[in-house]
Amino acid sequence: MPAAKQDAVIKSWLDSARSDFELACVKKTRKIRYEHLCFHAQQAAEKSIKALFFSLNIEVPRTHDLAYVIDHLPTPFVVPPHLLLLPVLTKYAVQFRYPGQEMSVTRKEYIKAVDLAEATLHWVNDVIK
Repeated sequence: MPAAKQDAVIKSWLDSARSDFELACVKKTRKIRYEHLCFHAQQAAEKSIKALFFSLNIEVPRTHDLAYVIDHLPTPFVVPPHLLLLPVLTKYAVQFRYPGQEMSVTRKEYIKAVDLAEATLHWVNDVIK
């Protein structure tokens, strides 16, 4: 892929990740569920890591499973210890996405999800630069 096109794809993925992160940070109300905010936190983390794959010009895993995605990062990339809990976000990608499958999410779990998403965004931005 030509460098200019690759840069545009990476930017698009990171912009989408940032948008999901902003949605994850929306103030919770009675009508807004933590489960939905956590979905966007998971998406922010997933899209950030997938932007890293694009930056390396390697195939992007087509899954929401963050453990699988992290395991397929090339050898020189070691996930920082504070991000090793990222796979806990995977459940928010599917499990809470459709009515009838939801489980309650606590404020503490929500804060953890947002913290992980934010840390992932920062890490990927630092690595890509």
